[in-house]
Amino acid sequence: MSLADTLTAQPNEQAQKQHRFVGLLLVGMVVAMVGVSYAAVPLYKIFCQVTGYGGTTNTADVAPTTVLDRMITVRFDSNVNRSLAWDFAPAQVSQELKVGETGLAFFRATNLSDKVLVGTATFNVTPQAAGYYFNKIDCFCFTEQVLQPGETVDMPVTYFIDPEIADDKNLDYVHTITLSYTFFPKQAAATTVN
Repeated sequence: MSLADTLTAQPNEQAQKQHRFVGLLLVGMVVAMVGVSYAAVPLYKIFCQVTGYGGTTNTADVAPTTVLDRMITVRFDSNVNRSLAWDFAPAQVSQELKVGETGLAFFRATNLSDKVLVGTATFNVTPQAAGYYFNKIDCFCFTEQVLQPGETVDMPVTYFIDPEIADDKNLDYVHTITLSYTFFPKQAAATTVN
C-alpha cells in the first residue's frame, strides 16, 4: 500500500464512522419523537386536570366541610354529536348554590334509534379558569352509557365548587359557571329491534 492510499483510506474510515454516528443519532431522535407523541395525550390530560386548563374539572371523593356565603349559579349545557341518535338535555337550566355546597343535577338522554347505542360524554367548564375549582363527586361522564332502542334515562352529576375559589382573586368576578357536556358515539351494537 502506498502512502497516498494510506492517506485517502483514513479520511474514508473517519467519514464512515461520522456517518454511522449521525445515522444513529437521527434514528434515536425519531424514536424519541415517536415516544413523546404517544405520551403527549396522557401528559396533556394530566396537565389539564391539575391546572383546570381548558375548563377541565376535578374529581373528589367527598364534599368539603366548609360552605361559604358566596353564591354561584351553575348553568347546564348539553350537546350531541350528530352521528349519535340521542336526544340529550339538562333536566334543569341552572342551579344556584353556595360555594362548598353539594349540588345534584340531572341530564336526560333518549335513544332515538332502533339500535342499542353506547355513548361517552366529554365535558368542560366555562370560564375555563373556574374548572380547577369545579369538582365532581359522581358523574355519568365517568363511564360509558348504554341505551336500549327508545330508552330514556336520567343521569345524575353530583358536584361542588371548591371553597378555595374565594382565595383566587382573579375569579372574584365569577358569579356564573357553565358545565357543558357533549355525547359522542362509543360503539353501535349490530343488533336491531324488529
